Amino acid sequence: MARMTAARAAVEILKREGVTDAFGVPGAAINPFYAALKASGGIAHTLARHVEGASHMAEGYTRTHPGNIGVCIGTSGPAGTDMITGLYSATGDSIPILCITGQAPTAVIHKEDFQAVDIASIAKPVTKMAVTVLEAAQVPGVFQQAFHLMRSARPGPVLIDLPIDVQLTEIEFDPETYEPLPVYKPAATRPQIEKAITLLNESERPLIVAGGGIINADAAELLVEFAELTGTPVVPTLMGWGLLPDDHELNAGMVGLQTSHRYGNATFLESDFVLGIGNRWANRHTGKLDVYTAGRKFVHVDIEPTQIGKIFAPDYGIASDAKAALALFVEVAKELKAEGKLPDRTEWAASAQERKATLQRRTHFDDIPIKPQRVYEEMNKAFGPETRYVSTIGLSQIAGAQMLHVYRPRHWINCGQAGPLGWTVPAALGVAKADPEASVVALSGDYDFQFMLEELAVGAQHKIPYVHVLVNNSYLGLIRQAQRAFDIDFQVNLEFENINAPELGVYGVDHVRVAEGLGCKAIRVTDPAELGAAFEQAKKLAAEHRVPVVVEAILERVTNISMSTTNDIGNVMEFEEIATEPGHAPTSIKTLKV
Repeated sequence: MARMTAARAAVEILKREGVTDAFGVPGAAINPFYAALKASGGIAHTLARHVEGASHMAEGYTRTHPGNIGVCIGTSGPAGTDMITGLYSATGDSIPILCITGQAPTAVIHKEDFQAVDIASIAKPVTKMAVTVLEAAQVPGVFQQAFHLMRSARPGPVLIDLPIDVQLTEIEFDPETYEPLPVYKPAATRPQIEKAITLLNESERPLIVAGGGIINADAAELLVEFAELTGTPVVPTLMGWGLLPDDHELNAGMVGLQTSHRYGNATFLESDFVLGIGNRWANRHTGKLDVYTAGRKFVHVDIEPTQIGKIFAPDYGIASDAKAALALFVEVAKELKAEGKLPDRTEWAASAQERKATLQRRTHFDDIPIKPQRVYEEMNKAFGPETRYVSTIGLSQIAGAQMLHVYRPRHWINCGQAGPLGWTVPAALGVAKADPEASVVALSGDYDFQFMLEELAVGAQHKIPYVHVLVNNSYLGLIRQAQRAFDIDFQVNLEFENINAPELGVYGVDHVRVAEGLGCKAIRVTDPAELGAAFEQAKKLAAEHRVPVVVEAILERVTNISMSTTNDIGNVMEFEEIATEPGHAPTSIKTLKV
């Protein structure tokens, strides 16, 4: 039998589980693992500037390709606590990442040793498993179980905490005979799918709500095939955006209080049946449940049995992996179509497209300072269907979801449930690392950008290019808009006169100089007519220098982005002029019909 340290065994298992990249920050308590990482080879390591940044890089990496599992590594104590936000974000969106932390020696863990903290207990609520390994011989089994859990049932993150003496202990381990454990995923039965399709066929105006679980299951093609077989319009959730192209004739648009389309909400309110697959009825999607559920039946398919009925009781629920369920949905639908037993949905689908052509928001404004809507219009022109967009939270993300276009799965990479500020920069680096040839475009407001902007230096050091669109109004815009309900504008204003950059007026932070100081390129735009040229220049600079390139658009200070103020998807307030002629929305999916 081969003898090696437990740390080396862990690294060998990572490679045999398909890991090729890791993100992290070394430290005293995790140095044995780093020594094994170097000695073994085969895993590229990206040095983060902040351990939370490493966790978000791992998230972006996982979200980019089916089967990816991002790995983040840190030392003992604050490294683990810094990565809790990444673990929370990953568990909220069902994203498997593996967090590996160092720990004080086993003999002194409970003696208030330097940087000794019970990280496993801290991480338990936001992981599928969090464990401090106290016996070196258990390391292989714990890592094997970690990958099994991350991939099985509802995916999610795991934390493994390794005391330094455990890492250094030699154990018997033969990497050549190691095999990953079989992955478990619940699968729908034929009778369950037949019942669901019967309910769908009995309806007159059905919709499919397609969630991120379909992306996790790599089942987008099956979803599109099923929708086309049955002629059923599809509402992608924010996490499912890109499952079918925005310009597909069965794409009915997104629904919700914020990240939604006027036509999407209108079509949903006309529906009488909803088949939800791989979605969790998030509150920003549903709003008031009495409005959302009134007059329609629901079937819910989800990989996690306890998710069914959590938000509201569906008329029928199926615990199943989305791919397994959709394979059966396609099989049964093909048989029914061959027998002439599928209803004709042509008129209903056409009505959804009619709304898409008439209920649009205006994006074309020539104002200076720039109105944000114009930024997204120019992004639609500059960045093609192959673009992988990355964003997290704020008015920038909400407006982006309302106005940008996505055509492929995993091309809108968004932190949906947790929404931590600062997520976008490191997540975009993780995406670009996972797909080096991709066109990666990040989208941030100024506060999200400032939270973890030091990670731009990671992109400069490791030659990870992408374009970062920064919409700057020097405000906590979403919180300011929410404060309207309290008739306040309090502690959300970021303006100040920068003594080193008087040309900025009251916009404060000089993001261009900061980005350049971190080794990146940056362009500031104050005139909307110059946005297109700036985006083209940014793409060229990123390709030439292989670094992140920031395009900062100086926005008007106050903009209210469309959203419901009453928690009602039937009552979304339009603060700006809506489109009344084609030129008002020149990059809309359909030419405005007037």
